Amino acid sequence: MKGALLVAGTTSDAGKSVVTAGICRWLARQGVRVAPFKAQNMSLNSFVTADGAEIGRAQATQAAACGVEPTADMNPVLLKPGSDRRSQVVVKGRPLADVDALTYPNLKRHLKAVALESLARLRAEYDVVVCEGAGSPAEINLRANDIANMGLARAAGLPVVVVGDIDRGGVFAHLYGTLALLEPEDQALISGFVINKFRGAVELLEPGLDMLRGLTHREVYGVLPWLDGLWMDVEDSLALDNRPETGDGHVDVVVVRYPRISNFTDLDALAAEPGVNVRFVTSPREIATADLVVLPGSRATVSDLAWLRERGIADALLRRRGPVVGICGGYQMLAETIHDDVESRQGTVPGLGLLPATVRFVPEKVLARPTGEAYGHRVAAYEIHHGVVTPAPGAEPFLDGCRRGDVWGTTWHGAFENDGFRRAFLAEIGLPVESAVDFAGLRERRLDAIGDLIERHLDTGALVDLITKGPRPGTAVIPPGGPRWA
Repeated sequence: MKGALLVAGTTSDAGKSVVTAGICRWLARQGVRVAPFKAQNMSLNSFVTADGAEIGRAQATQAAACGVEPTADMNPVLLKPGSDRRSQVVVKGRPLADVDALTYPNLKRHLKAVALESLARLRAEYDVVVCEGAGSPAEINLRANDIANMGLARAAGLPVVVVGDIDRGGVFAHLYGTLALLEPEDQALISGFVINKFRGAVELLEPGLDMLRGLTHREVYGVLPWLDGLWMDVEDSLALDNRPETGDGHVDVVVVRYPRISNFTDLDALAAEPGVNVRFVTSPREIATADLVVLPGSRATVSDLAWLRERGIADALLRRRGPVVGICGGYQMLAETIHDDVESRQGTVPGLGLLPATVRFVPEKVLARPTGEAYGHRVAAYEIHHGVVTPAPGAEPFLDGCRRGDVWGTTWHGAFENDGFRRAFLAEIGLPVESAVDFAGLRERRLDAIGDLIERHLDTGALVDLITKGPRPGTAVIPPGGPRWA
């Protein structure tokens, strides 16, 4: 089997990442050498590859679904928003520039070439490449410079499947409207649809599926049912709004959700422990009563620290009597002083002063896969930061960071995914859990569950034909046929 496929979506969080991972896992189980690809990703959840490249966390998870090591080619362009208007552009795993929404299109011609080169390398190395789109292909105001959706599909001759989320309502309008807004040459690459997150009897949906087929002259490749427990390595902070909370845990972990929260996947392993309930909050009310408070990563440390002060969360942290842990940007906020002429360019600002450390931002981003030991357990992690934290001489060490009393800080992401360390840390802060959760095994079981969804509920034979034979010839054009961009 040789070929490629693009999985697009009607909206952000429609399920593109999950469907892509599921197709990857299903193909890998058939013995196919498969790799994921996302030309351009906008996400604050990222990962560091073995050779020190930063890519989207979702592509690292999709690589795990394929049973291969993630590489920079799998996500050649990563956008990391630092504000509503500016983003850091990471190209082939390394920061290239900070741009705003108006200047970024000037880079697109160069970045499209980079993306196509990465895709070509993957297609030469693997039998099948499953590509994931970004946002929606029907963002017609952005079509002229698109490199992630139909711009990629047309340049590489990719067949496209569009995923719609029925749980948010209006899925038939989303699917039909997405197709109808595309110009004819783009429509020619759209081969069919997948409906995602369905709850109920599929028989009740069939009349609508038949009408969609008749109106669009395209296939519906299947309906994926809602499946609880798939929360893992999500890409978009929008998904936090729908994050499940167990509500019955005897250990209450509160995570501060600032505006530029990043790598909140660090908390997935804690949430996997029986009896641990992880909640994301934006007010000071829960700070005093929580068993553990976590300050997670941040793409805008100084700005998010100011947000903590404006919301009263900083004062609540200073008054708190109980465990607090800061990770990366959260660790930086806990320091005494922050010197930042790089990210915020605000110079020297006071930190929360809960840890004996100072922070200095440097132009060169630290990207690493460190290992160490704590509480008698090996810890493997990854680092992504411009802020370099220096603990005061004699400070009590904690991983690469430090501890003072009930406050801990580290720049290491992914530390809680180490089972022995996670349970030892919870015991150290007086919150022991009795479990034998194998988090890596849990991730594999969830990927298998997604692969099972694809195998049981999609027309996999039709998908294989699409991958190997390419876009279906002679597909109908649905009016109005979209604006001409070329």
